[in-house]
Amino acid sequence: MKVVLSHLTKRFPNRNKKIKTEVTAVSDFDIEIPDGKLIGLLGPSGCGKSTILNLISGLEQPSEGRVYFGDEDVTELPPEKRGIGLVFQNYALYPHLTVLQNIMFPLENLKGEEKMSKEAIRAKAVETAKLVQIEDYLDRKPSELSGGQQQRVAIARALVKRPNVLLLDEPLSNLDARLRLQTREEIKRIQKETGVTTIFVTHDQDEAMSISDYIIVMKAGILQQVGRPQDVYDDPCNLFVAKFLGVPPVNVFDGMVRNGRLFIGENDVLGVSGLKDCDVYVGVRPEGYLVEEDGLLKCGLRSVEVQGRDTSIIATNAAAEGGSFRAIVIAEYAPDPKADKVNLNIKPNKVYLFDRDTEERISCSVSR
Repeated sequence: MKVVLSHLTKRFPNRNKKIKTEVTAVSDFDIEIPDGKLIGLLGPSGCGKSTILNLISGLEQPSEGRVYFGDEDVTELPPEKRGIGLVFQNYALYPHLTVLQNIMFPLENLKGEEKMSKEAIRAKAVETAKLVQIEDYLDRKPSELSGGQQQRVAIARALVKRPNVLLLDEPLSNLDARLRLQTREEIKRIQKETGVTTIFVTHDQDEAMSISDYIIVMKAGILQQVGRPQDVYDDPCNLFVAKFLGVPPVNVFDGMVRNGRLFIGENDVLGVSGLKDCDVYVGVRPEGYLVEEDGLLKCGLRSVEVQGRDTSIIATNAAAEGGSFRAIVIAEYAPDPKADKVNLNIKPNKVYLFDRDTEERISCSVSR
Protein backbone atom coordinates (compact mmCIF):
# COMPACT_ATOMS: atom_id res chain seq x y z
CA MET A 1 0.00 0.00 0.00
CA LYS A 2 1.53 3.30 -1.04
CA VAL A 3 1.10 6.25 1.34
CA VAL A 4 0.73 9.79 0.00
CA LEU A 5 1.11 12.79 2.29
CA SER A 6 -0.21 15.79 0.40
CA HIS A 7 0.99 19.15 1.74
CA LEU A 8 0.51 18.16 5.38
CA THR A 9 0.74 20.89 8.00
CA LYS A 10 0.12 20.43 11.72
CA ARG A 11 -0.11 23.29 14.19
CA PHE A 12 -0.52 23.04 17.96
CA PRO A 13 -1.58 25.71 20.46
CA ASN A 14 1.34 27.40 22.19
CA ARG A 15 1.97 26.00 25.68
CA ASN A 16 2.40 29.57 26.86
CA LYS A 17 -1.23 30.67 26.95
CA LYS A 18 -0.17 34.31 26.81
CA ILE A 19 1.19 33.72 23.31
CA LYS A 20 -1.60 33.33 20.78
CA THR A 21 0.70 32.23 17.94
CA GLU A 22 0.44 28.51 17.20
CA VAL A 23 3.46 26.18 17.04
CA THR A 24 4.01 24.53 13.65
CA ALA A 25 5.21 20.96 14.17
CA VAL A 26 4.97 19.91 10.49
CA SER A 27 5.02 22.33 7.57
CA ASP A 28 3.79 21.58 4.01
CA PHE A 29 5.03 17.98 4.09
CA ASP A 30 4.53 16.52 0.62
CA ILE A 31 5.73 13.02 -0.29
CA GLU A 32 4.74 9.66 -1.79
CA ILE A 33 5.91 6.56 0.08
CA PRO A 34 6.14 3.55 -2.29
CA ASP A 35 4.21 0.34 -1.74
CA GLY A 36 6.03 -2.47 0.06
CA LYS A 37 9.11 -0.48 1.09
CA LEU A 38 10.75 0.13 4.47
CA ILE A 39 11.10 3.88 4.97
CA GLY A 40 13.30 5.47 7.63
CA LEU A 41 11.84 8.76 8.89
CA LEU A 42 14.91 10.46 10.27
CA GLY A 43 15.77 13.66 12.08
CA PRO A 44 16.82 15.13 15.42
CA SER A 45 14.54 15.02 18.46
CA GLY A 46 11.65 17.46 18.16
CA CYS A 47 11.75 17.70 14.36
CA GLY A 48 8.19 16.38 13.86
CA LYS A 49 8.81 12.69 13.10
CA SER A 50 6.32 11.31 15.60
CA THR A 51 3.77 13.94 14.56
CA ILE A 52 4.02 12.66 10.97
CA LEU A 53 3.44 9.12 12.25
CA ASN A 54 0.42 10.28 14.26
CA LEU A 55 -1.00 12.00 11.18
CA ILE A 56 -0.59 8.82 9.12
CA SER A 57 -2.17 6.69 11.85
CA GLY A 58 -5.07 9.07 12.51
CA LEU A 59 -4.10 9.81 16.10
CA GLU A 60 -3.75 13.45 15.01
CA GLN A 61 -5.72 15.39 12.40
CA PRO A 62 -3.78 17.71 10.05
CA SER A 63 -4.34 21.46 10.17
CA GLU A 64 -3.94 21.40 6.40
CA GLY A 65 -3.36 18.74 3.73
CA ARG A 66 -4.54 15.19 3.11
CA VAL A 67 -3.44 11.59 3.77
CA TYR A 68 -3.99 8.89 1.16
CA PHE A 69 -3.56 5.12 1.40
CA GLY A 70 -3.32 4.08 -2.21
CA ASP A 71 -5.99 6.15 -3.96
CA GLU A 72 -8.23 6.35 -0.89
CA ASP A 73 -8.39 9.58 1.11
CA VAL A 74 -8.15 8.42 4.76
CA THR A 75 -7.73 11.86 6.33
CA GLU A 76 -11.09 11.71 8.10
CA LEU A 77 -10.98 7.99 8.98
CA PRO A 78 -10.38 7.01 12.63
CA PRO A 79 -7.25 4.91 13.35
CA GLU A 80 -9.16 1.62 13.64
CA LYS A 81 -10.52 2.04 10.13
CA ARG A 82 -7.17 2.72 8.42
CA GLY A 83 -5.71 -0.77 8.48
CA ILE A 84 -2.52 0.20 10.29
CA GLY A 85 -0.25 -1.56 12.75
CA LEU A 86 1.43 0.71 15.30
CA VAL A 87 4.39 -0.16 17.52
CA PHE A 88 5.26 2.34 20.24
CA GLN A 89 8.59 3.12 21.86
CA ASN A 90 7.54 1.51 25.15
CA TYR A 91 5.91 -1.55 23.46
CA ALA A 92 2.62 -1.03 25.44
CA LEU A 93 2.12 -4.75 26.11
CA TYR A 94 -0.58 -5.88 28.53
CA PRO A 95 1.40 -7.13 31.58
CA HIS A 96 -1.36 -9.47 32.85
CA LEU A 97 -1.67 -11.29 29.52
CA THR A 98 0.60 -13.97 28.09
CA VAL A 99 2.51 -13.47 24.85
CA LEU A 100 -0.15 -15.42 22.97
CA GLN A 101 -2.96 -13.41 24.54
CA ASN A 102 -1.23 -10.13 23.69
CA ILE A 103 -0.93 -11.15 20.05
CA MET A 104 -4.52 -12.42 19.92
CA PHE A 105 -5.98 -9.28 21.49
CA PRO A 106 -6.47 -7.20 18.28
CA LEU A 107 -8.27 -10.12 16.60
CA GLU A 108 -10.58 -10.67 19.56
CA ASN A 109 -11.91 -7.14 19.16
CA LEU A 110 -12.96 -7.56 15.54
CA LYS A 111 -16.68 -7.15 14.93
CA GLY A 112 -19.22 -7.79 12.21
CA GLU A 113 -18.00 -9.54 9.08
CA GLU A 114 -14.39 -9.42 10.30
CA LYS A 115 -15.15 -11.39 13.48
CA MET A 116 -13.19 -14.65 13.73
CA SER A 117 -13.62 -17.91 15.63
CA LYS A 118 -11.43 -18.61 18.66
CA GLU A 119 -9.65 -21.37 16.75
CA ALA A 120 -8.91 -19.08 13.80
CA ILE A 121 -7.68 -16.32 16.13
CA ARG A 122 -5.32 -18.68 17.91
CA ALA A 123 -4.01 -20.15 14.64
CA LYS A 124 -3.30 -16.72 13.20
CA ALA A 125 -1.60 -15.55 16.40
CA VAL A 126 0.66 -18.62 16.46
CA GLU A 127 1.49 -18.13 12.77
CA THR A 128 2.49 -14.51 13.44
CA ALA A 129 4.52 -15.52 16.49
CA LYS A 130 6.50 -17.88 14.28
CA LEU A 131 7.12 -15.07 11.82
CA VAL A 132 8.85 -13.00 14.52
CA GLN A 133 10.43 -16.13 16.08
CA ILE A 134 8.81 -16.02 19.53
CA GLU A 135 6.73 -19.20 19.24
CA ASP A 136 8.66 -20.74 22.18
CA TYR A 137 7.49 -18.01 24.58
CA LEU A 138 3.72 -18.00 24.02
CA ASP A 139 2.86 -18.89 27.63
CA ARG A 140 5.14 -16.30 29.22
CA LYS A 141 4.14 -12.88 30.55
CA PRO A 142 5.93 -9.75 29.23
CA SER A 143 7.88 -9.41 32.51
CA GLU A 144 9.50 -12.79 31.80
CA LEU A 145 10.90 -11.64 28.44
CA SER A 146 14.00 -9.70 27.43
CA GLY A 147 13.63 -6.27 25.85
CA GLY A 148 14.22 -7.69 22.39
CA GLN A 149 11.60 -10.40 22.91
CA GLN A 150 9.06 -7.84 24.14
CA GLN A 151 9.73 -5.81 21.01
CA ARG A 152 8.98 -8.85 18.86
CA VAL A 153 5.71 -9.40 20.69
CA ALA A 154 4.73 -5.78 20.00
CA ILE A 155 5.56 -6.22 16.31
CA ALA A 156 3.61 -9.49 16.17
CA ARG A 157 0.57 -7.82 17.75
CA ALA A 158 0.78 -5.04 15.14
CA LEU A 159 1.15 -7.53 12.26
CA VAL A 160 -1.47 -10.09 13.26
CA LYS A 161 -4.29 -8.19 11.48
CA ARG A 162 -2.13 -7.99 8.35
CA PRO A 163 -2.13 -4.18 8.22
CA ASN A 164 -1.77 -2.14 5.07
CA VAL A 165 0.88 0.01 6.76
CA LEU A 166 3.16 -0.74 9.72
CA LEU A 167 4.28 2.25 11.79
CA LEU A 168 7.24 1.94 14.17
CA ASP A 169 7.88 4.86 16.54
CA GLU A 170 11.45 4.75 17.92
CA PRO A 171 11.07 0.97 18.42
CA LEU A 172 14.67 0.24 19.43
CA SER A 173 15.47 3.13 21.76
CA ASN A 174 14.96 1.06 24.95
CA LEU A 175 17.35 -1.72 23.91
CA ASP A 176 21.07 -2.05 24.55
CA ALA A 177 23.53 -1.77 21.67
CA ARG A 178 23.70 -5.50 20.84
CA LEU A 179 19.94 -6.00 21.02
CA ARG A 180 19.38 -2.92 18.87
CA LEU A 181 21.56 -4.45 16.16
CA GLN A 182 19.83 -7.83 16.33
CA THR A 183 16.33 -6.39 16.44
CA ARG A 184 16.79 -4.00 13.54
CA GLU A 185 17.97 -6.95 11.44
CA GLU A 186 14.81 -8.79 12.48
CA ILE A 187 12.64 -5.83 11.51
CA LYS A 188 14.22 -5.83 8.06
CA ARG A 189 13.67 -9.59 7.69
CA ILE A 190 10.05 -9.40 8.82
CA GLN A 191 9.32 -6.49 6.49
CA LYS A 192 10.77 -8.36 3.53
CA GLU A 193 8.79 -11.51 4.34
CA THR A 194 5.47 -9.70 4.80
CA GLY A 195 5.94 -7.02 2.12
CA VAL A 196 4.00 -4.54 4.27
CA THR A 197 4.77 -0.85 3.74
CA THR A 198 6.71 0.11 6.87
CA ILE A 199 7.60 3.55 8.23
CA PHE A 200 10.30 3.46 10.86
CA VAL A 201 10.81 6.60 12.98
CA THR A 202 14.23 7.15 14.53
CA HIS A 203 16.74 9.86 15.38
CA ASP A 204 19.57 7.33 14.96
CA GLN A 205 20.88 7.80 11.42
CA ASP A 206 22.96 4.60 11.58
CA GLU A 207 19.78 2.61 12.26
CA ALA A 208 17.85 4.29 9.48
CA MET A 209 20.61 3.91 6.89
CA SER A 210 21.29 0.26 7.71
CA ILE A 211 17.78 -1.14 7.16
CA SER A 212 15.79 1.38 5.09
CA ASP A 213 15.03 1.18 1.39
CA TYR A 214 14.62 4.96 1.46
CA ILE A 215 15.20 7.59 4.10
CA ILE A 216 13.30 10.82 4.69
CA VAL A 217 15.35 13.48 6.47
CA MET A 218 13.47 16.13 8.45
CA LYS A 219 14.43 19.31 10.27
CA ALA A 220 12.07 21.53 12.29
CA GLY A 221 8.99 19.99 10.67
CA ILE A 222 10.26 20.52 7.13
CA LEU A 223 11.20 17.82 4.64
CA GLN A 224 14.88 18.18 3.74
CA GLN A 225 15.72 15.26 1.45
CA VAL A 226 14.41 11.86 0.32
CA GLY A 227 16.36 9.05 -1.31
CA ARG A 228 18.19 5.78 -0.96
CA PRO A 229 20.45 5.93 2.12
CA GLN A 230 23.73 5.79 0.19
CA ASP A 231 22.53 8.36 -2.34
CA VAL A 232 21.58 10.85 0.38
CA TYR A 233 24.90 10.26 2.14
CA ASP A 234 26.90 10.75 -1.06
CA ASP A 235 24.84 13.65 -2.40
CA PRO A 236 23.40 15.77 0.45
CA CYS A 237 21.25 18.70 -0.62
CA ASN A 238 22.33 21.03 2.18
CA LEU A 239 24.72 21.42 5.09
CA PHE A 240 22.22 20.08 7.65
CA VAL A 241 21.78 16.78 5.80
CA ALA A 242 25.53 16.47 5.25
CA LYS A 243 26.22 16.97 8.96
CA PHE A 244 23.36 14.79 10.17
CA LEU A 245 24.33 11.68 8.18
CA GLY A 246 27.58 9.88 8.82
CA VAL A 247 29.63 8.56 11.75
CA PRO A 248 32.04 10.22 12.28
CA PRO A 249 30.22 13.31 10.95
CA VAL A 250 31.30 15.38 7.96
CA ASN A 251 34.09 17.88 8.62
CA VAL A 252 33.23 21.51 7.90
CA PHE A 253 35.75 24.19 6.97
CA ASP A 254 35.61 27.87 6.09
CA GLY A 255 36.63 28.08 2.46
CA MET A 256 36.64 30.32 -0.57
CA VAL A 257 36.76 29.97 -4.34
CA ARG A 258 39.21 32.23 -6.13
CA ASN A 259 40.06 32.04 -9.85
CA GLY A 260 38.86 28.45 -10.19
CA ARG A 261 40.66 27.19 -7.09
CA LEU A 262 39.24 26.09 -3.74
CA PHE A 263 41.02 27.39 -0.66
CA ILE A 264 40.63 26.04 2.85
CA GLY A 265 42.08 28.81 4.95
CA GLU A 266 45.36 29.68 3.21
CA ASN A 267 45.73 26.26 1.57
CA ASP A 268 44.97 25.89 -2.15
CA VAL A 269 43.55 22.36 -2.14
CA LEU A 270 41.43 21.67 -5.25
CA GLY A 271 40.27 22.99 -8.59
CA VAL A 272 36.67 24.20 -9.04
CA SER A 273 34.80 24.74 -12.30
CA GLY A 274 31.40 26.27 -12.87
CA LEU A 275 31.57 28.63 -9.90
CA LYS A 276 32.41 32.31 -9.57
CA ASP A 277 34.59 33.65 -6.76
CA CYS A 278 32.74 33.36 -3.44
CA ASP A 279 33.09 32.34 0.18
CA VAL A 280 31.78 28.85 0.97
CA TYR A 281 31.48 26.19 3.62
CA VAL A 282 33.49 23.13 2.63
CA GLY A 283 32.25 19.73 3.79
CA VAL A 284 34.66 16.78 3.63
CA ARG A 285 33.70 13.25 4.68
CA PRO A 286 36.16 11.71 7.18
CA GLU A 287 37.11 9.03 4.64
CA GLY A 288 37.93 11.71 2.07
CA TYR A 289 41.59 12.29 2.96
CA LEU A 290 44.95 10.91 1.82
CA VAL A 291 48.07 11.22 3.95
CA GLU A 292 50.81 12.35 1.53
CA GLU A 293 54.09 14.21 1.98
CA ASP A 294 53.10 16.76 -0.65
CA GLY A 295 49.52 17.05 0.66
CA LEU A 296 48.04 20.49 0.04
CA LEU A 297 46.08 20.78 3.29
CA LYS A 298 48.65 21.59 5.99
CA CYS A 299 47.54 20.55 9.46
CA GLY A 300 48.73 19.98 12.96
CA LEU A 301 48.53 16.42 14.29
CA ARG A 302 46.84 16.03 17.64
CA SER A 303 46.50 12.24 17.89
CA VAL A 304 46.47 8.96 15.95
CA GLU A 305 43.94 6.30 16.99
CA VAL A 306 44.45 2.73 15.73
CA GLN A 307 41.17 1.01 14.77
CA GLY A 308 42.47 -2.14 13.10
CA ARG A 309 42.01 -1.88 9.35
CA ASP A 310 41.65 1.91 9.54
CA THR A 311 43.32 4.64 11.53
CA SER A 312 41.58 7.72 12.88
CA ILE A 313 43.54 10.98 12.82
CA ILE A 314 42.63 14.02 14.89
CA ALA A 315 44.15 16.96 13.00
CA THR A 316 44.03 20.68 13.62
CA ASN A 317 43.47 23.52 11.16
CA ALA A 318 42.40 27.08 11.86
CA ALA A 319 39.74 26.89 9.12
CA ALA A 320 38.07 23.78 10.58
CA GLU A 321 34.87 24.11 12.56
CA GLY A 322 36.01 24.03 16.18
CA GLY A 323 39.65 24.15 15.09
CA SER A 324 40.05 20.38 14.65
CA PHE A 325 38.66 17.52 12.57
CA ARG A 326 38.75 13.73 12.23
CA ALA A 327 40.12 11.90 9.19
CA ILE A 328 39.84 8.13 8.59
CA VAL A 329 42.72 6.64 6.58
CA ILE A 330 43.93 3.15 5.74
CA ALA A 331 46.18 1.94 8.55
CA GLU A 332 49.25 1.35 6.36
CA TYR A 333 49.25 5.02 5.33
CA ALA A 334 48.78 6.42 8.83
CA PRO A 335 51.16 9.19 9.89
CA ASP A 336 53.83 8.81 12.57
CA PRO A 337 52.02 9.23 15.92
CA LYS A 338 55.05 11.13 17.22
CA ALA A 339 54.83 13.78 14.49
CA ASP A 340 53.27 17.14 15.22
CA LYS A 341 52.23 17.91 11.64
CA VAL A 342 50.48 16.06 8.83
CA ASN A 343 49.84 16.93 5.17
CA LEU A 344 46.63 15.76 3.55
CA ASN A 345 45.18 15.67 0.06
CA ILE A 346 41.42 15.58 -0.37
CA LYS A 347 39.43 13.18 -2.56
CA PRO A 348 37.23 15.34 -4.83
CA ASN A 349 34.25 12.96 -4.66
CA LYS A 350 34.11 13.41 -0.88
CA VAL A 351 33.90 17.21 -1.00
CA TYR A 352 30.74 19.35 -0.88
CA LEU A 353 30.48 23.13 -1.16
CA PHE A 354 27.68 25.05 0.56
CA ASP A 355 26.44 28.61 0.30
CA ARG A 356 27.51 30.63 3.34
CA ASP A 357 24.11 32.31 3.71
CA THR A 358 21.56 29.62 2.83
CA GLU A 359 23.72 26.54 3.59
CA GLU A 360 22.31 24.98 0.42
CA ARG A 361 24.56 22.75 -1.69
CA ILE A 362 26.35 24.57 -4.53
CA SER A 363 26.38 22.82 -7.89
CA CYS A 364 29.91 22.76 -9.32
CA SER A 365 32.69 20.39 -10.34
CA VAL A 366 35.65 19.77 -8.01
CA SER A 367 38.89 18.14 -9.16
CA ARG A 368 42.50 17.56 -8.15
